[in-house]
Amino acid sequence: MKISIYGAGYVGLISGICFAELGHEVCCVDINKEKILQLEKGKLPIYEENLEALLQKNLDLGRIYFTDNFQQAVSHAVVQIIAVGTPSKENGSADLQYVEAVAKRIGELMTDYRCIVNKSTVPVGTTKLVQLIISKKLNERNNNIQFDVVSNPEFLREGCAVKDCLMPDRIIIGAQSQKAILLMKELYLPLTQKKYSLIMMDPASAELTKYAANAFLAMKISFINEISQIAERTGANIHQIKRGIGSDSRINEKFLNAGCGFGGSCLPKDVLALKNISLEHGYKPHILNAVLRINNQQQQLLFQKISSYFNQKLSGKTIALWGLAFKPNTDDIRSASSRALIEKLLQANVIAQAYDPMAMNNIAYEYRAQKNLILCETAEHALKNADALAVITEWDEFKNPDFNKIKNSLKSPVIFDGRNIYDPQLVQKCGLEYFSIGCVHANQLYNPISKNAIIKNEDDC
Repeated sequence: MKISIYGAGYVGLISGICFAELGHEVCCVDINKEKILQLEKGKLPIYEENLEALLQKNLDLGRIYFTDNFQQAVSHAVVQIIAVGTPSKENGSADLQYVEAVAKRIGELMTDYRCIVNKSTVPVGTTKLVQLIISKKLNERNNNIQFDVVSNPEFLREGCAVKDCLMPDRIIIGAQSQKAILLMKELYLPLTQKKYSLIMMDPASAELTKYAANAFLAMKISFINEISQIAERTGANIHQIKRGIGSDSRINEKFLNAGCGFGGSCLPKDVLALKNISLEHGYKPHILNAVLRINNQQQQLLFQKISSYFNQKLSGKTIALWGLAFKPNTDDIRSASSRALIEKLLQANVIAQAYDPMAMNNIAYEYRAQKNLILCETAEHALKNADALAVITEWDEFKNPDFNKIKNSLKSPVIFDGRNIYDPQLVQKCGLEYFSIGCVHANQLYNPISKNAIIKNEDDC
């Protein structure tokens, strides 16, 4: 089956390459000519496990090609997939300018029936908006070409997005015409033949399903993070609590890892967008407000612990940072907890010596004017002459370090573990002080955050 995909960003690239892997003939269009040239050479602008090998394989097989020519893309296939970005506006709502621009071009260039599939994360009602835009363009051309618009949200997790594409938990299709439904079934036939679930619904429900799914995952993370705050103040252990509640089949342990907050391109943006959708329709979303408030609070937690440990005397200190990406197996630093910590440290006149296996280029670009942020070639280099170590991302290479080397490298033998990846007893046995999230360990003679601290009630966040 021939398909065209608009947008060679994260969602568009991964979807296009995986559709090619499933045997489809894919035309991927983007306005960035330099990106197109690099992709034609098999060079990716993003990191995702196994993606580069799949790209090269399908380039060699002739199942995917890249272009900046919209006419070519519109002519290539009946199925036209919109996979452009929908970044947040200042008020948190989704910016649909790129979706609208693609819809206009399709309406201007189509000469016969097209099925437009919206894979971008968009507010409820965007299917109707795209229909109106295309209808308007066709009317301007005095043309009554038939077309359909379908909602087909993606559920990709950065770091394992290829697996999520090729082995999805479910495929959500929001369509109303029988012709569009049959086309979507043909598109996903290679997966449904393997018994992967395809769920049909109306477009509005499909659009809201995407936001609801991400909001629920964010809620689980913020829930366990709030419990971790209570555990830390009462002497309970968040690891044992996670096991205790996660063993309930109705809950399970997924997304119940306490830590220094969630980030990335999806959860923060989508929760905020869903909040705005709710407000626009006259409902104040209490749970969504709490999810955002708790996450903002959690992203400040490592700095609070570090500052308290050094009695608020941080100026001139050096802190080693392990992990900059918002999660392992990606180079994405959007809304990452590392950025919240870096910005606080820089404001306090701290030198931050940072290392990440994949995200160094992105951090270097974002903080190119900051002299107090030193990017290091190795994790060991980041430790040199540092006053403390903060672990922010749970990369595998950080999970089994030589604690004696860490102790000997640091001026103050202390680790602040924002992802709870170390065994406290093992760390302390090596002579290091250890502070994690949701636990008070034997060597902590004080609470790094006062039990009497007042958390501002930001109901309107």
